[in-house]
Amino acid sequence: MERDEVIRKHLLIDGDGAGDDRRINLLVKSFIKWCNSGSQEEGYSQYQRMLSTLSQCEFSMGKTLLVYDMNLREMENYEKNYKEKECSIAGAHEKIAECRKQILQAKRIRKNRQEYDALAKVIQHHPDRHETLKELKSLGKELEHLSHIKESVEYKLELRRKQFHVLLSTIHELQQTLERVIFNFLKSSDKNV
Repeated sequence: MERDEVIRKHLLIDGDGAGDDRRINLLVKSFIKWCNSGSQEEGYSQYQRMLSTLSQCEFSMGKTLLVYDMNLREMENYEKNYKEKECSIAGAHEKIAECRKQILQAKRIRKNRQEYDALAKVIQHHPDRHETLKELKSLGKELEHLSHIKESVEYKLELRRKQFHVLLSTIHELQQTLERVIFNFLKSSDKNV
């Protein structure tokens, strides 16, 4: 933990870690030496070192600006990629929802097809409409024929009932007549005796 703190402080002091603070300190020391230099050669030498250190600082600053610009572009690029990914994820969610709807519809269609197949198998066991109508027509004719036969039989039965009634009436009358004749015969034979 302490090590992280030391590294963080060093980075805060050092900038990007390229030794800028050391160079600036060196530049300040070179400037002080140049100001205090006694001879012209020593002054020129210090002046050249200052220019070299200043050049290094400018180079480091330019490099830092370039890195900063690159970082800004990278952040923009990351934000663009992030938005694209978000849009892609949203599109994927919509696609998933649509696919779920399609799956439910496909399940419904499959269920309907299975029901239709079951109904078709049941229907296959029954004769088709043409044959059914033909059979109904045939049965209608047979029913009509049987109806005529029934009427004919009922007519004959009624006729037989009437004939039987007439026969019974005649038999009854005959029986009464016979009883009277027998009674009269017996009565007349009783008188003769």
